[in-house]
Amino acid sequence: MPQVLHLTPQEIDTPEKRSKYLVTIVGCRHKGILYANMFADAGFNVVCTDADASIVKRAAKGKTAPPMPEAEAKLKSHINQEKINVTSELKKTISQSDIVIITLTAKIDEQKKNNYTELVNTCKHIGAALHSGTLVIYGGIASVGFTEGTIKEILENTSGLKAGQDFGLAYSPLIPTNTPTSTLELTVVAASDNLSLGAALVILKPLSGNVKEILGLKTAEIATLFTIAKQDALLALTNEFAVFCENANTDYFKVLDALNLNMPCSRPTLVGEECDGAYLLLEDAENLNIKLRLPPLARQINEDMVKHAVNLTQEALRSCDKTLRRSRVAILGSSPARDLFMKLIEQKGAKATIYDPLTKKETPEPANIKTSLNETVEGADCVIILGEPEQLSRLNLKKIKSLMKSPSVVVDLAGKFDPKQMEIEGFLYFGLGRGTDQK
Repeated sequence: MPQVLHLTPQEIDTPEKRSKYLVTIVGCRHKGILYANMFADAGFNVVCTDADASIVKRAAKGKTAPPMPEAEAKLKSHINQEKINVTSELKKTISQSDIVIITLTAKIDEQKKNNYTELVNTCKHIGAALHSGTLVIYGGIASVGFTEGTIKEILENTSGLKAGQDFGLAYSPLIPTNTPTSTLELTVVAASDNLSLGAALVILKPLSGNVKEILGLKTAEIATLFTIAKQDALLALTNEFAVFCENANTDYFKVLDALNLNMPCSRPTLVGEECDGAYLLLEDAENLNIKLRLPPLARQINEDMVKHAVNLTQEALRSCDKTLRRSRVAILGSSPARDLFMKLIEQKGAKATIYDPLTKKETPEPANIKTSLNETVEGADCVIILGEPEQLSRLNLKKIKSLMKSPSVVVDLAGKFDPKQMEIEGFLYFGLGRGTDQK
């Protein structure tokens, strides 16, 4: 049996030793890129692959969707140093790999149901190319019993190999530790057999020294779903408080300062409609004939925040006798909810433009994405601050105001700016949780 399943920590205790092992990341999306960077940082030889040719093309250029500036910068560096290779040849790559990380999670359809089609088909392709001695780690978010049931069954049936004997099978998802939009980290590694668990621990320890080992896949799957549900509930409470403060003409952020609160989710956040794990837990509960009350309510509250942000934008424009219809809106920053927010304001007649400085001019992109900040905000009735990428910390507010239509409206959905400072700069300022006596 190849040595990867019997590695000792001493055998991979330096980047040079780790470079001998090929790690294939299946899925070049958000989690896949983060996983790839972690392995490349540790010195492993990494290949990213995806069934979607457009995603492969984007990743090969060092780009992610949604944009993650820090991850993209690191990805580009690793690609340039040949520490990460991106390819669409999944089967060929799997057949040469020592370690395979599957990062795909079930997709959420329009009915808020979990669609496993892509994940199942990908596992079939992986199994067909799998060789004895490979360690397979599922790094997505799993419903209860999914790893040991569906994934294990598909890999064994398509490969003719036995999990825990011929190849290793473990579970180690990237999950949020503070908020649903925070940096994702490895917190647990689990397997149903000691061989797989031991191998996964040795491989993952260089990536995260605090990873907790669990002998039992279901336990780890449930723990992960509970972690996500807890973060979703905390964020829902934060979002509810922020809306309360807006209506009470009080600044939510000043309330936090006054109470010196140290809440895990202290900043109101737009999370969009899709949240890995949230609907997996709800589906598992339904299958077990259990009616959960708090998790679905928290999910609904958080999803409704995008609509609330649209309403706040309408209110901001109305304050200077404008409407969303025919208004020019410039969106600065990125967020998982960006596309949904833009879709909703465009449905109300607004013309939206996105500032994305990482978009290469030679790459065909939608006309509403601009690489120039000046071009994005010129003639805008309203600027939306949607995220906190590095570029937003160096904004020339005087320049932006001179390019916008007057009166210049800013809607801060990220809690980026101080309201008084924005008013001094001459902007009409509105923000999530930023209730003021002037409203």
